Amino acid sequence: MPYFSDQTFQNFSAADFQIGEYEGCTFVGCNFSNLNFHGCSFENCSFKNCDLSNSKVSQVSFRQVKFETCKLLGVHFNAANPFLLEFDFQNCQLDYCNFFNLQLKKSIFKNSRLREVDFSQAELGGADFQGSDLTGAVFDRTNLEKADFREAINFRIDPERNRIKGARFDLDGLPGLLSNYGIKIG
Repeated sequence: MPYFSDQTFQNFSAADFQIGEYEGCTFVGCNFSNLNFHGCSFENCSFKNCDLSNSKVSQVSFRQVKFETCKLLGVHFNAANPFLLEFDFQNCQLDYCNFFNLQLKKSIFKNSRLREVDFSQAELGGADFQGSDLTGAVFDRTNLEKADFREAINFRIDPERNRIKGARFDLDGLPGLLSNYGIKIG
């Protein structure tokens, strides 16, 4: 399998991409939508202004991977290799993604759009959701202890079905925590 280290790939399309191991690489302005990444490994890599919508990530390794201003609609990250999985999403569109049952402690989902995302049974202790839109996101039996939801909007989290001890919320976020109780605020 080809090995790539400390390289920058600009404006690549799915046809230009090679299955392989990528370490310390940067992908800028690439369109990898609908690409099957099966067999790839990414370590200390970053994706900037890329489209990975509907890409297949079954058994793909993501170790310390950063996505900035990327479009990742409908990606089933729950199929990725769970070993040492670590993400940093900033200013990304992650609508309809699946993170079911993943260990994602201290992962970053900052200033991103996370509509209809499935976080059921995920380990998200210490995760950062600051400034993100969580419309329709599913949190069910999710560990959100010490997670940061300041400035996040449109979330609904049932404190009885999720662990939220030490999580941070703005006062504006109270309706998202109390909606199951029929309590009206304001």
